[in-house]
Amino acid sequence: MDKKRAIPEGYMTVGELAGKMGTTVRTLQYYDREGLLSPSSESEGGRRLYTYKDMIRLHQIQALKSLGFSLGDIKNRLISLDTPEEVAEALTGQAQSIREKIWQLSETLEAVEALKAEVVQMQEVDFKKYADIVVNLQLHNEYYWLIKHFDDDMLDHIRERFDQESGMDFMERFQDVCSRALVFQSQKLSPEDEQVQSLAAEFWGMVMEFTGGDMSMLPKLMEFGSLTTQQAAVNEYLQPALELYFRKCGSDPFQEVQP
Repeated sequence: MDKKRAIPEGYMTVGELAGKMGTTVRTLQYYDREGLLSPSSESEGGRRLYTYKDMIRLHQIQALKSLGFSLGDIKNRLISLDTPEEVAEALTGQAQSIREKIWQLSETLEAVEALKAEVVQMQEVDFKKYADIVVNLQLHNEYYWLIKHFDDDMLDHIRERFDQESGMDFMERFQDVCSRALVFQSQKLSPEDEQVQSLAAEFWGMVMEFTGGDMSMLPKLMEFGSLTTQQAAVNEYLQPALELYFRKCGSDPFQEVQP
């Protein structure tokens, strides 16, 4: 009883929070060490205490994690939740991420159903593309839906340049660049800002890494850049920064590949 009275009203222990949110004490301790979710207080006996606001923040983390975001991405996306406006902003971002995931899964479902129809009708099946979809589904790769938009030349290029491990590593690094771009956008940093220019250079470096310097692939990549709302927002934000970066470099590769 004394132990229970030591917990002030409106607070809960790490075990209680873990139980309410379907997670483990070890996970909450890990989030604390990583700076994602720290206890709001401590009892007289030294027990770490959480509030309902902490519970909502944990829900944010769990929701973003279920959508495939890394802990680094989640840390950049978390909002302080100190005002109703900030809570609304957090929910808006979460809703948009869910819509993106629904769209991606719908695209994958459509591709699988199309392949199934071909098999049932005994038509010719593109087993090469089918195999790509199966492998990525097994990996729970959130980018597998892109495969249906790639032509054979693009798929062959990807197979030659990347294996499963290097491909996933590239996409994780690219997602990290995009996440930082969205953070800079929310902070209203200008294209001239040193951080934005550094990010533009990193973004272009990844484009070069993907294409292997083959500028003929740029038009296709520009098409893929508009497939999701998030990527379209990243591209729109970085475009002025890239134009400034290219001017400093003395060339515009996008202009050079225009017909």
